[in-house]
Amino acid sequence: MLHHVTLDVANLARSAGFYDALLSPLGWRRIFSEADAIGYGFFDDLLLVLALGRRPAPGTGHFCVAATGTPAVKAAFEAGLGAGGRSEGRPSERQGYEPGYYSAYLRDPDGYRVEVAVRHPARIQRAA
Repeated sequence: MLHHVTLDVANLARSAGFYDALLSPLGWRRIFSEADAIGYGFFDDLLLVLALGRRPAPGTGHFCVAATGTPAVKAAFEAGLGAGGRSEGRPSERQGYEPGYYSAYLRDPDGYRVEVAVRHPARIQRAA
C-alpha cells in the first residue's frame, strides 16, 4: 500500500492551483502548505505532495486518482482544464479496459499525466 506520492514541480503556486481545482471535486483537501511543498489528501491522511524543484526534470510519470462516479470524473476533468491542464483524453468509458472503466486524462502544468477514474461497473452512469 502506498503512503503518499511526491511530484517535483517547477512552479508551486501554478501547480497548487491546478491540483486544488482537480482534486476538490473528488473530496480531497490541502493538508499542509509550506514555502516549498503542499500536501493533499482526505481528512489527515496525506496522499500527494507537491515539492518545489527538489529534483531536476519534473513532468515524467503517470498516476491515477479515484472518483466516486462519472459525474466526479467529469467535474475533476473540467476543473483541471480550467486550471491550466491539457486534455489527454476526455471523460469516457475506456475500450480495452475492464467493463465499466470510465476515466479522463490530463497533463498537469509540469507535464505529469493524471488520470481520474471510476471502475465500478454496477455504478457507472452512462455519459450524456
